[in-house]
Amino acid sequence: MQNPFCSGRLLVWPMNIPFVKRLQICSLILLPVLALQPIAQADPVPVRAVEGTIHGLLELRSEDGQVVAVGDVFRVLRGNRVTSRTLFHFKDGSIDDETTVFSQLHTFQLISDHHIQKGPFFPHPMDMLIEVHSGQVTVRSTGKDGKEEVKTDHLDLPRDLMNGIVPVVVENMHPNAPATTVSMVVATPKPRLVKLVISSVGEDKYLVAGSSRKAMHYDIKINLGGVAGVVAPIIGKAPPDIQVWTIGGEATTFAREQGPLYPEGPMMTIQLASPTWPDTAKQSQ
Repeated sequence: MQNPFCSGRLLVWPMNIPFVKRLQICSLILLPVLALQPIAQADPVPVRAVEGTIHGLLELRSEDGQVVAVGDVFRVLRGNRVTSRTLFHFKDGSIDDETTVFSQLHTFQLISDHHIQKGPFFPHPMDMLIEVHSGQVTVRSTGKDGKEEVKTDHLDLPRDLMNGIVPVVVENMHPNAPATTVSMVVATPKPRLVKLVISSVGEDKYLVAGSSRKAMHYDIKINLGGVAGVVAPIIGKAPPDIQVWTIGGEATTFAREQGPLYPEGPMMTIQLASPTWPDTAKQSQ
């Protein structure tokens, strides 16, 4: 919460789930109703704080608090274009690697996003490349015969597409602003567009060296849209909400995210990390 820093990691449960006859009838009944419902409009995200060049340290923890991966986030600014890379190395050898290019002239505009997940931690490895200018989404996977398969789809990609930069969007939201809706491409496994509805929850307390401070807490709901969005909760396959915290002040920064890294995966926590230095006094003895 990209993000998935894993915004691109906000994945949607696959909808190729067998439906019982009752749900098939339910879906047919809902179709005309859904056709009359207004489609949630996504919002342009204005640039309140220009992103600069950074190198941050991250840690990924499981539900029991164990560190399962360490990560780095790199951002390099060239003019109005930012290249951001978030890379996690897992203890079991797995890799979660996402490189995102976006512009930040007045509003944030995604240019490209390349997200790779591979290794034992991921039951379904992913390699998805989004090129906004052409509307081309390329997904690489391994077939049953062990050979690589490459499939390319052309989508009508909206200007508010935010794969890989959801944390940047949250950093630029005003705490008192109404909910912000943006778009994202997810692989289920076929690429599809979904909406992310980001809203402020309020302030939560955290500690720094025993000193109490407050962070802004945001909730991100994944709106599948259409029949899938209605049927998913009925069959217990709706994606969970993602929780994101930012630290404000003179400059706002991402602090923490909770959510799964892949469809039906366990809840994980990504948060800022600090280096641990060796005790030089003990070393000198």
